[in-house]
Amino acid sequence: MRIIIIGDGKVGHSIAEALITEGHEVTIVDRSEAALLRSRDTLDAMMVKGNGVNVDTLMEAGAPMADIIIAVTVSDEINMLSCLTAKRLGARYAIARIRDPEYHKSLSFLMRELLIDYVINPERLMAQEISRMLRYPFTGSVETFARGRVELMDFRLAQGDLLEGMALKDLYTKKPELPRVLFAAVERGEEALIPKGDTVLQAEDRVFVAADVLTITRFFKAIGKYISGIKSVMVLGAGRITYYLSELLLDMNIKVSVVELEEKRAAEFKEMLPQASVIVGDGTDQELLISEGLDHFDAFVTLSGLDEENIMAGLYAKRLGVRKVVVKNSRDNYMDLLGAMGLESAVSIRRVTGNAILRTVRTRAAAKKADAAERLYRLMDGAAEALEFIVQGDAPYINVPLRELKVKPEALLAVIVREGQVRVPFGGDSLQPRDSVVVIVKGGVQTLGDIFR
Repeated sequence: MRIIIIGDGKVGHSIAEALITEGHEVTIVDRSEAALLRSRDTLDAMMVKGNGVNVDTLMEAGAPMADIIIAVTVSDEINMLSCLTAKRLGARYAIARIRDPEYHKSLSFLMRELLIDYVINPERLMAQEISRMLRYPFTGSVETFARGRVELMDFRLAQGDLLEGMALKDLYTKKPELPRVLFAAVERGEEALIPKGDTVLQAEDRVFVAADVLTITRFFKAIGKYISGIKSVMVLGAGRITYYLSELLLDMNIKVSVVELEEKRAAEFKEMLPQASVIVGDGTDQELLISEGLDHFDAFVTLSGLDEENIMAGLYAKRLGVRKVVVKNSRDNYMDLLGAMGLESAVSIRRVTGNAILRTVRTRAAAKKADAAERLYRLMDGAAEALEFIVQGDAPYINVPLRELKVKPEALLAVIVREGQVRVPFGGDSLQPRDSVVVIVKGGVQTLGDIFR
């Protein structure tokens, strides 16, 4: 597909890299010569210098022939107008990044009037992800499928844990009392594994499991993971993510305290969310954090604009014994290091945005849109993916026992949701029309049929 990306920042560059890897023809538009030069050295893409709103710039980029335009500059207004101009020139589909809460309130009107087909709000998506993490303090991430009926969660296997040294094929024979979940993936050092029956779980493995909400909760209780709810959260930084997150937490009756250095921003935040407590001060000042009682909070979330500040404040909170610490980090090469330091829960705007846009592009690229993925999450820094598909009535694999279907070695059919009921599939099960199916796979796939040989 011909895809134009307007905005060559960290997010735009990351999206371009993923789309080029999947074989799309990508053109990048940006006003910064330096940004385009950096991308020219690392990406096989066409570069156009100019403003994404400018007709001549978009004509040079090939907007009339574009299948998709993706506008991800730092300006919501430029993103919206770029989509409108490109659609008027003939682009078939437009995706805009719109982040301001004021625009969010009138989103349907703006999309209709400005010809925007899909809007992504990374800050709101990240706030939702963090709120899910706070439900389960021991997990690094929580992803949902089938309209929230299925959850995919990860945890770090510690020395002496109940599951250490256990082969998966023997697990439910030796531990029949354990609620049955699907072991979806294992990250071991730098290796990403799609587990089989003979996979033996080891200490320090990062293990991904999937099941319905009730079963997965019972499973973690059974293996001794702490699930007690979070009642109070301190947040560093009063930006957009904090606004969306605070809204969610306050609706859940969780106490929220926000630490913000700039007095003006703190006052604006307090006006927008009077139910939240706002503290004016340096959130990296250990004396301030102690005086405000950080060690008595259940969770600490660092959302400042500097990765280093987030990491240092997060490490301090861990040292104080705060039960759940979530840090915002924009650098992919930091992720392994953060895990080694005990900061398992790290969130990235780039990853959240990339997942959402990649899923939309795959849907548009599929020969039959109905066969494309409904949801997509990249796991273990993109080494594997979790995808949700809806089984179509004319698919050649329906009504065939799973044991008779040859699944690719690096793929796993994890969960089937049928008429609202979630089940971990066995060899005698078969896929039926309208089933929701969650698949774990190494290497991108376009349709459910791609996992069968």
